[in-house]
Amino acid sequence: MTDHVQTETVGGVLTVRINRPDKRNAITQDMYQALGDALVGAEADESVRVVVFTGSGGAFTAGNELADIAERDVLEPSGPTARFIRALIDTSKVLVAEVDGAAIGIGTTMLLHCDLVYATARSKFGMPFVNLGVVPEAASSVLLPRIAGPGRAARLLLFGDVFSAAEAAEAGIVTEVVADAETLRAKVADRVEALLARPAGALAAVRQLLHPRALVAELHTAAALEGEVFTAASKTPEAQAAIARLTKR
Repeated sequence: MTDHVQTETVGGVLTVRINRPDKRNAITQDMYQALGDALVGAEADESVRVVVFTGSGGAFTAGNELADIAERDVLEPSGPTARFIRALIDTSKVLVAEVDGAAIGIGTTMLLHCDLVYATARSKFGMPFVNLGVVPEAASSVLLPRIAGPGRAARLLLFGDVFSAAEAAEAGIVTEVVADAETLRAKVADRVEALLARPAGALAAVRQLLHPRALVAELHTAAALEGEVFTAASKTPEAQAAIARLTKR
């Protein structure tokens, strides 16, 4: 597993840390492989009840490594990104996100799969796919309207603007906003401890009821379609030009 994704399992909790702080935790294909391995491994481990995603260096993740989008089919169905997204959709574990700082691109769309999301007030969110000449992924075309409402989802996806933690909470993407990183760590630790104190069978059953088979099937269909459209769009001249401009900054 790449050093840029660190995992630790203690007391029924798998913590997955995105650890590439010099690049604001931008996710490479090797990192997606490691993230997928972590989730698939957790699913096979009956002792794991909760998975916590977090970042490092004052960022959650700035999203996909832009150079990868320009140079390869990052959402190819057999590739690591698509595998990670499928693992997010399929997992039966309670997913918790601890967000401090930038949560951009998949840094926001993966949160739509999490059951509980806690963020610092300074955190920033955004899904700037259209600004790159591509489209959203991770079944966000289904989940975001369901969570935030169709009108807000359209605005966030069509404009791709960065938005605050307060707006993310208002949209239902974030469960609770706290003051700072220290408070965030304490809050997540407290909430995870509270989850583990609940009867395991009932907790798992509620999680399953919140993610019924029909929804899971719909999310897989959406993610596959998004992947096809994303791949085609990423090869257009406008997408290549937009990505080139940003990677030169």
